[in-house]
Amino acid sequence: MDFKLTPAVVRLLQAFLTDPDAPRYGMQLMKEARVSSGTLYPALTRLERAGWIIGETEDIDPAKEGRPARRYYTMTGDGARAAHLELTELSERSRPPVQAPGWLPGTGAEGA
Repeated sequence: MDFKLTPAVVRLLQAFLTDPDAPRYGMQLMKEARVSSGTLYPALTRLERAGWIIGETEDIDPAKEGRPARRYYTMTGDGARAAHLELTELSERSRPPVQAPGWLPGTGAEGA
């Protein structure tokens, strides 16, 4: 992986994985992943460089549409597999140990 798996990147990957084949544009991704544009676009650039997503600018006439052309991002098959693997590993690393003191009933930590 060529980038850090930050909380914002995790939310972005989760948004993509809800439907990996669906193309999404920036504003849509900001809402789905709950990230700002200053966080979103650098993350999209890193994901695109890593081959996890493909970005394509829509072919429209901005004057006719009354808005600039959007850049749509779609997750690649390799990206979906890699994202799923990374998120699964993150979940495993984040899970508390089964026998960790303080997590067991009766250790006094449950009231803390």
